[in-house]
Amino acid sequence: MESAAWVHALAQGGPVSIGVALLLLAMSVASWVVIAWKAWLLGRADQVVSRANAAFWQAPALPDARNSLLAFDTGRWLLPLLDAALAVPSPHTLAHAAFKANPSAQRTSALRGALQGVLQRLQFGQVLLATVGSTAPFVGLLGTVWGIYHALLDLGRAAAGNAAQALTLGQVSGPVGEALVMTAAGLAVAIPAVLAFNIFGRRIAAIEGQLEGFAFDLQGLLESTSANADKSTTAGVPGAATSAGSPPV
Repeated sequence: MESAAWVHALAQGGPVSIGVALLLLAMSVASWVVIAWKAWLLGRADQVVSRANAAFWQAPALPDARNSLLAFDTGRWLLPLLDAALAVPSPHTLAHAAFKANPSAQRTSALRGALQGVLQRLQFGQVLLATVGSTAPFVGLLGTVWGIYHALLDLGRAAAGNAAQALTLGQVSGPVGEALVMTAAGLAVAIPAVLAFNIFGRRIAAIEGQLEGFAFDLQGLLESTSANADKSTTAGVPGAATSAGSPPV
């Protein structure tokens, strides 16, 4: 009975109601596909980032740490950050000159770019869920308004054709109630999308915090390593610490 009422409401509304119904169906299918895919992706990402982060910092040296990421970071969430931090621009380029002038700033910029790339992968699909959640109720309302408009037109024509018979409440409420199904359909499409958007947003924020912490700690590690290397180089040159301030003999 409900399916028959739904078909009758679409038939009354014509091409506009049919188009609205198909649009709501497409939005529902797209949002549920994104919901299922992101639930799997974020679940895996949370586990992989935690394990790969722990494996990286338990390694004895940086080469061993990268090998640990290759083994544990199956989703390539942390490895792009490490590669960006260790990358050195090609010689005889402006990028290489900037790196030599201020390696810390260039390394920070590279880490920021790699982090944005990883976050874009995590946030993919959020825009679709937000769009469906915010527009589906209005799409359903459009179908309802159009259906009520056509239902009242049909009732008006029927009343004009039989002026002796007055319209009853049952004759009016039936077509209007059928048209209101479109609003319910819009809400049914929007509510799961909004809930999923909020839940996934919190999970993405938690993973983003882990990635930012890894990038910050990695930056500190490389800075300390570079500083120790510079001290070792200076200490290895005889008289390097005093030659600049010592008068010639």
